[in-house]
Amino acid sequence: MAERVLVIGGGGREHALAWKLAQSPHVQQVLVAPGNAGTAKNGKISNSAVSVNNHTVLAQYCKDHNVGLVVVGPEVPLAAGIVDDLMAAGVLCFGPSAKAAQLEASKSFSKSFMDRHNIPMARWSSFTDPQDACRYIRGAEFPALVVKASGLAAGKGVVVARDKDEACQAVLDIMKDKAFGSAGETVVVEELLEGEEVSCLCFSDGVTVSPMPPVQDHKRLLDGDQGPNTGGMGAYCPTPQVSEEVLQEIQTSVLQKTVDGMREEGTPYVGVLYAGLMLTTEGAKVLEFNCRFGDPECQVLMPLLESDLYEVLMKTLQMELSLSPVQWLQDSAAVTVVMASAGYPAAYKKGLEITGVSEMGIQVFHAGTELKEGGGVMTSGGRVLTVTAVRPTLESALRSANEGVAVISFPDAVYRRDIGHRAIAHLSRSRGLSYKDSGVDIAAGNRLVDLIKPLAKATARPGCNAELGGFAGLFDLKAAGFTDPILVSGTDGVGTKLKVAQASGVHGSLGQDLVAMCVNDVLAQGAEPLFFLDYFSCGRLDVRVASSVIAGIADACQTAGCALLGGETAEMPGVYGPGEYDLAGFCVGAVERGAVLPRLRDITEGDLLIGIASSGLHSNGFSLVRQILQRSGLRLDSPAPFGRPGQTVGEALLTPTKIYSRLLHPILRSGAVKACAHITGGGLLENIPRVLPPELAAELDACRWRMPAVFWWLQQEGGLSLDEMSRTFNCGLGAVLVVSKPEAQRVLRLLQDQEEAWIVGSLAHRPLKDSPSRSPDTSALQNEAHHGEQASRQRTRVAVLISGTGTNLQALMEQAKKPWSSAEIVLVISNRPAVTGLKRAALAGIQTRVVDHKLCGSRAEFDGTIDKVLEELGVELVCLAGFMRILTGNFIKKWSGKMLNVHPSLLPSFRGVNAQKQALQAGVRLTGCTVHFVAEEVDAGAIVVQEAVPILVTDTEDSLSERIREAEHRAFPAALELVCSGAAKLRDDGRINYSLHVTELDQH
Repeated sequence: MAERVLVIGGGGREHALAWKLAQSPHVQQVLVAPGNAGTAKNGKISNSAVSVNNHTVLAQYCKDHNVGLVVVGPEVPLAAGIVDDLMAAGVLCFGPSAKAAQLEASKSFSKSFMDRHNIPMARWSSFTDPQDACRYIRGAEFPALVVKASGLAAGKGVVVARDKDEACQAVLDIMKDKAFGSAGETVVVEELLEGEEVSCLCFSDGVTVSPMPPVQDHKRLLDGDQGPNTGGMGAYCPTPQVSEEVLQEIQTSVLQKTVDGMREEGTPYVGVLYAGLMLTTEGAKVLEFNCRFGDPECQVLMPLLESDLYEVLMKTLQMELSLSPVQWLQDSAAVTVVMASAGYPAAYKKGLEITGVSEMGIQVFHAGTELKEGGGVMTSGGRVLTVTAVRPTLESALRSANEGVAVISFPDAVYRRDIGHRAIAHLSRSRGLSYKDSGVDIAAGNRLVDLIKPLAKATARPGCNAELGGFAGLFDLKAAGFTDPILVSGTDGVGTKLKVAQASGVHGSLGQDLVAMCVNDVLAQGAEPLFFLDYFSCGRLDVRVASSVIAGIADACQTAGCALLGGETAEMPGVYGPGEYDLAGFCVGAVERGAVLPRLRDITEGDLLIGIASSGLHSNGFSLVRQILQRSGLRLDSPAPFGRPGQTVGEALLTPTKIYSRLLHPILRSGAVKACAHITGGGLLENIPRVLPPELAAELDACRWRMPAVFWWLQQEGGLSLDEMSRTFNCGLGAVLVVSKPEAQRVLRLLQDQEEAWIVGSLAHRPLKDSPSRSPDTSALQNEAHHGEQASRQRTRVAVLISGTGTNLQALMEQAKKPWSSAEIVLVISNRPAVTGLKRAALAGIQTRVVDHKLCGSRAEFDGTIDKVLEELGVELVCLAGFMRILTGNFIKKWSGKMLNVHPSLLPSFRGVNAQKQALQAGVRLTGCTVHFVAEEVDAGAIVVQEAVPILVTDTEDSLSERIREAEHRAFPAALELVCSGAAKLRDDGRINYSLHVTELDQH
């Protein structure tokens, strides 16, 4: 039967213990008291609020909750007798008794014990009088420079002085100034030992010891062992400085001798024994004992433990350690880096938000963290996180741990970058340098080549066998069927879409982006793509990531019909940050001399423009996209307010760029296409004119094509003008073809057999106004679909109907204030006098009216009065913002397509009143708000805008309502803008027609 285990403590050590225990099939659940953000609802692991100080209450809790084993992390509960009390109450508890825990709790006891049992240690003496201690320091024959508080001081009660004066000052600080409280009532003064400091831990069942691999902790705060002493800023394991012979000697003369001595004195030691040692020229000497796992030592030991931790603990308690040895991972090293709060180990701030915590092939153990209300994690302690990596070598483990730390962020985080520096120096002295030592792993590069060779070979085509390994690639144009070819080349990258992929940990789709950007450029010249070369550069080669990217490139080459002829993988340490890489692609195609595009002399006024659908953003404009995303507060793992249902923001943004070669090449070869524009960087405004004669201009009507939702979201969330949208993004068209009117329908049918395509506009003649090299005149981009002359922009006159505070009214007013807004709020009507919303409107200089429903004889009279006021002020659109009256059918019919309402759910779910309560009762994980046209049936009108709001497990009706209100303040203004600009119109069939109107693309 699976057990429930309770871990006592709330630091990184306890998270590591819980993490390892949860991997056991014998463990049903791991409770952590009090725990931290990392142990809160994490698979089998969850936090418990039970008091750990009242042992009677704790014992009863364990019985009530069927806890089969308690594991104690920190030293204070052990010294307080938690094991004795729980075991006496019949609750199994792992750890030493209070008496055995004196090895840590009292330095004086520990030193006396080692004296009695001849365990090697530094010379020492203990004092209760500071003057006696100072006389000892000044008169000792050896450097008596280590001053320790005898009691428990959370691993910080040690001062290693530089001289006798500093040592005496440390005595005074500890004993007189109570730097460590009551722990310093007795001080121990020790000889300063020189050598390597290591930690050797073991499991002890009271008779047998089972050593763990040696660990080295880093106590000083800063790199190079500078700064104040701390509880530990990082650790690594194993330590190459400790040979097998030395480890065997430590096991015999320290660990086993200590366990034997405790048993002889009538205090069997059961639990984890931790010996802090100095490797001197005279052998290993004990600096101190701890009676539990160290922190951060535990965070490197647990990932290296191959045995089932639950089984090991049970065998320890049952005195069966000798029956089966504990197994540890071989040929592996672990490094943990502690991220601490600024000011630690002294005063520090709490409550700072932590971002970027994700595993990325490493393990992040939480320490001083807690969950924020509404989601997220914030700091709550000095040592905040421990980032642990396990790799085949110490160097690679340190590199991976540092890369993990670099991704995580909270204000003024403090951490060391040199964990394991002594071991690395030791290893460097032991062998000569290699290219790998400089950061370039030739073996990894060779493994990558072996992985991608078959991928490249699969792209072979006539003219090329796609065999990798030569100095250069060869292509036979005659074998490919060309007679008088012109070579066409294109090169491109994928821009900062890389950042989205790297942050999401999704790399394969970038291959298609890279190939598409290059191949589609080559197609625009009428050429058939023949072969492709890639360039992958990074700071450190991660074969898994690189092979994923290049596999995507190979698949895309097959889609495009070109061979992956070769490439370059450049590993450049120091040039790129951890986890970063860059991509570039090179495509070469060929076209027969007479078929080169564009055919400028053939392009004439009246030719039609055929647009081919894009998949979304493709690979342009991502710097702007990322800025808008940051402003919106959405994360890459948030549900996407655009894209397919269930997609995250990251997944939607990483939708691959479409490759048009197999679709377009047969049509281009037919001669029916006069020009082809790839809509890439520069959007519609800058790419279509590149293929036109200077005397012609393009006239586009965007109501003729479907624009993906991501573009609407970007426009409303970023407050982008239509000019900015059309100059930055493809707006739903990945390519635009110029064809004659007689050929247009035939070409359109051929395209539509495989892809969405539309006739989106035509070419018109106009006089040349300026140099043809200038960009198109973007002033011709309008909200209204006029052709020819530019119309002045008219703002839609809006009235808002309210009944109360008018918080949505405020959001609408702020939208209408924006200089580019298509809305003008001219009137606010309330059915109740003296409400806050009326005051908001009056302060904004907007006319207000009160139409009190109580003074009207009927609903029809009430509605008629409102209608009359609306007509008087020439209102064109009505917004219901918290309007608490039901309107008559006649009123709704009259204002059909001209009246918006917002509802606090994702319609059609949870219509009517109490929508938030309905969502909570239904147990759904997602709700939100909907802005819709008003119809006679309640909450049934055509939907204009929706925004999703996740439901948290801690949500109440009030907290959910508040977050939905915030979403309404974004969604309602967005819908207002869409309707007022004419981009969203209600059709006669009750559905909405979305359009973006572009009247002319002038080239001056």
